[in-house]
Amino acid sequence: MRRRLIQSTLAVVLVVIAVFGVSLVIVETRTISNSAQERVDSEALRLASIVDSRLLGAETVNAQILKEQVTDSPYAVIRIPGERVIEVGRKPSGEVIRSTARGEQGETVTVEEPRSTVTREVGRTLLIIGLVALLAVVAAVLLAIRQANRLASPLTDLAQTAERLGSGDPRPRHKRYGVPELDRVADVLDSSAERIGRMLTAERRLAADASHQLRTPLTALSMRLEEITLTDDPDTVKDEANVALTQVERLTDVVERLLTNSRDPRTGSAVSFDLDEVIQQQLAEWRPAYRSVGRAVVSSGKRHLQAVGTPGAVAQVLAALIENSLMHGGGTVALRTRVTGNQAVVEVTDEGPGVPADLGARIFERTISGRNSTGIGLAVARDLAEADGGRLELLQAQPPVFGLFLSRTPPSRRLAEDRPMVR
Repeated sequence: MRRRLIQSTLAVVLVVIAVFGVSLVIVETRTISNSAQERVDSEALRLASIVDSRLLGAETVNAQILKEQVTDSPYAVIRIPGERVIEVGRKPSGEVIRSTARGEQGETVTVEEPRSTVTREVGRTLLIIGLVALLAVVAAVLLAIRQANRLASPLTDLAQTAERLGSGDPRPRHKRYGVPELDRVADVLDSSAERIGRMLTAERRLAADASHQLRTPLTALSMRLEEITLTDDPDTVKDEANVALTQVERLTDVVERLLTNSRDPRTGSAVSFDLDEVIQQQLAEWRPAYRSVGRAVVSSGKRHLQAVGTPGAVAQVLAALIENSLMHGGGTVALRTRVTGNQAVVEVTDEGPGVPADLGARIFERTISGRNSTGIGLAVARDLAEADGGRLELLQAQPPVFGLFLSRTPPSRRLAEDRPMVR
């Protein structure tokens, strides 16, 4: 592209120089020739006037006197009737420019000038025109190189940006070039980079959430299946199989919930449900894990509470809190239910050291963890709670108390209360 721009610019300049340069050479040549002829004509008339004035005054006319009157040493021939021909200057050789003037006393004055003077002046003019044309060509080449770099470098840069996007680097460069068309392309590439970055972030987030949320159900399911393989009691096999089926259903619900939440975090299928059933289900699933480490998980508080939300999502939130207490807490883990206003609250606490002071409210941020964990669990739990219109808060840091707040108003009634009254 650089070469084509330079060649096209140079071609335009050469055409302009050819058109105007040739015309200028022709005009200047004619002007110089005409000026030389006029100069010779003027000199002939002047000498004729001088000879006339001396003849009328009966003065002597000779070569010495006329030589003093001749300028620029041209060659002049004066012919006076009845007298000898007078020559002034040296007769030029070769082609000459000649002019003859006739005086009032019958004399004739012929002035000659060598044409080589015109040729030299034309040569000097052509040299000046050539130098100017050369300077114009050099300036045009420099300007073309500058313009080519100004256009080609941004295009190369934009091509590298597009190649970087294709290789999976979605960082926008926010670089502009002062050329509206190229800046528009840069804007589009930056917008595409931001969209690709958001998509990749969402995909990575989904993968991280899925790996974290599916780990515990899959571990519990594998434990149930191992117990089935180790027993020959049909009743035990049946009970464990029923529990395993329940866990498979919960696992399916987790997958569907993750996919739905990845498309739109605000999408929920909130219904009224018995909060005790979800709590007891979680206690049954987590007790084996707690027994294996010599700890206990218990529940207390108000019974038979009706809450509004997605049972599977609420179960995942409680599972995240119970797992967090298992990994980072200590002693007995207690789930307490209570009512505050129009909300049902599930508090999860343990007897461990609590949340470090330097974490505080940042405990719900992704990648924030007090130990060598992923830092995803509590962030996912908070998103799940908010998707159903609830909220998850850290009520107390030491000892740790997490509170899950759920509405007790059925969805249909809530919509009716939110709808303005029409009179």
